[in-house]
Amino acid sequence: MPENEPWDYTLYIPNDLRAVTVCRRTLRLILTLHGLIGLVDTAELLATELVSNAVRHTKGPAALRVRRTREGVVWIGAWDTDPAPPPPPRMPGLAAGLEEEGRGLGLVRACADGWGWQPSARFGDRGKFVWCELAAA
Repeated sequence: MPENEPWDYTLYIPNDLRAVTVCRRTLRLILTLHGLIGLVDTAELLATELVSNAVRHTKGPAALRVRRTREGVVWIGAWDTDPAPPPPPRMPGLAAGLEEEGRGLGLVRACADGWGWQPSARFGDRGKFVWCELAAA
């Protein structure tokens, strides 16, 4: 496959915390095989936050989607069965550092080139995609 050719992978996962590790390792393999090893550490952090939120805060299945656009942007998204928007991200900081939860989307906002969410449906269920972008070039 030519280097600038877009690609798209989707991994459907059960509502199981072990799926976060499966997603992280699958993402590492995808990016490595496509020659994007420089993005692996940041992409793993972002995908871990997105997928763990999808698994921890919903009761249904979830999915990890990873794609690269022709322009070289790597897009990482997690779908879950909760149609409600995600809570606003909190930036990691001294006060937030003492809390057990709530920092994930702040990390996504701080480390990604862009992020957002959109309503979506999979498996016949309403839900949402929470996504982020990383420039591959």
